[in-house]
Amino acid sequence: MQKWILTLGLSVAVAACTREAGYEVDQGAFGNATLNNTQVMNGELSFAQILGQRFAAEVPTQINFAFDSAQLDETARRILLRQADWIKQFPEARFRVYGHTDAVGSTSYNQRLGQRRANAAVAFLTQQGISRSRLEAVVSFGKTRPLIDTNERDRRNRRTVTEVSGLAGGKGQLLDGKYAEVIYREYVESAERVSYIQRDQVNAGGDE
Repeated sequence: MQKWILTLGLSVAVAACTREAGYEVDQGAFGNATLNNTQVMNGELSFAQILGQRFAAEVPTQINFAFDSAQLDETARRILLRQADWIKQFPEARFRVYGHTDAVGSTSYNQRLGQRRANAAVAFLTQQGISRSRLEAVVSFGKTRPLIDTNERDRRNRRTVTEVSGLAGGKGQLLDGKYAEVIYREYVESAERVSYIQRDQVNAGGDE
């Protein structure tokens, strides 16, 4: 019995060694930073593409609307606030908001409705202090690109989608350490925010 247990333990250890070191910590993404840097330098991946991937992974990119409406409800406003907080971190980036509708109604009407929805989202983002020059609401897919393929009313199709569209001021790609500068700026600003929070917690403590 003891020999069998020893053999089983050895088998498990050998199987575990087939995974990359750090797999459990970073869920298999170990080395992605180096890969991204290499692809940027080779022209295979742009800084805007990297930001686009991060934006889609870190915040909700879509908001939804009531039927035949371009009004932002409370859920949509909360999502747009999260988008605004993320967008403010990267003044180099520009964003585009795409308006969509469901399949009910004429193509021309839905084109206009989709544009109104995109305009509403952009207007809200600018109210949060984001420059209008960094935001586009000029593209409306109307009902031509449904998320759910149905001719019926479907809230999931009545939406706007926010995406990174490029870099402000025609800066092109951020090479030669510029991407590292952006990441370092994020690091410093996050440290400052933590410091402010800790200081406020101490000041709020009062006498006990």
